[in-house]
Amino acid sequence: MIRTVLIILFLAVFLIVSLPVQLVLWLLSFKWPKAPDHVSYPMVKWAFRVATVIAGTKLTVIGEERIPTDTPVLYTPNHRSFFDTVFTYSRVPRPTAYLAKKETRKVPGLNIWMYLMHCLFLDRNDIKQGLQCILKCIDLAKDGYSITIFPEGTRNHDEGTLLPFHEGSFKVATKTGIPIVPVAITGSGNVFEDHLPYIKKTAVTIEYLDPIYPDKLDPEDLKHIGAYTRAKIAEAMGIEA
Repeated sequence: MIRTVLIILFLAVFLIVSLPVQLVLWLLSFKWPKAPDHVSYPMVKWAFRVATVIAGTKLTVIGEERIPTDTPVLYTPNHRSFFDTVFTYSRVPRPTAYLAKKETRKVPGLNIWMYLMHCLFLDRNDIKQGLQCILKCIDLAKDGYSITIFPEGTRNHDEGTLLPFHEGSFKVATKTGIPIVPVAITGSGNVFEDHLPYIKKTAVTIEYLDPIYPDKLDPEDLKHIGAYTRAKIAEAMGIEA
């Protein structure tokens, strides 16, 4: 219970104290769209690392050296927890836009930070809007931003499985040529979702797998690139694809 209260208090204080910063960055973004990156990116990384400590999470990171640093990438993690975003964003080596569900746009303060960080809000019930989000992700990737998409499309409540991956998520890579970095996350559901509403001390592992370059895949694997990536993550997690 104490960890839950501390996380809520920390995030509330961070959002309130950062309001003047948000306002300045928002105004600057009209003239210099990339200006907020120099402030929002390190600030949010710091806040998420502090949140990880407060949550009592022992985070083990494997394969971080496999992430290409000379190009944007498409991260495709499996998804078990709200904290997946907290843990992964605190590790990214360059500004990274996340594709998030539209409901997060309603959170005061947080929605401004997400706007400044180029995050996009997906309506999972609107196919046309979903396509527009992917097209915007493609534009961001061409502009030098990495992209994180959870290709399962929603949080999976079963630790021992992976939901089917949405093939459309991978158009960001196939249309731009940027590498895909599969990410296997284990244990994150035990931070919060497995025992709502309490945050508990636990161990979480994030493993970055070898990058997948779309232009180097066999035609059949390229045709089913979502299933191909899913199989790589399943293998790393030791579960059936």
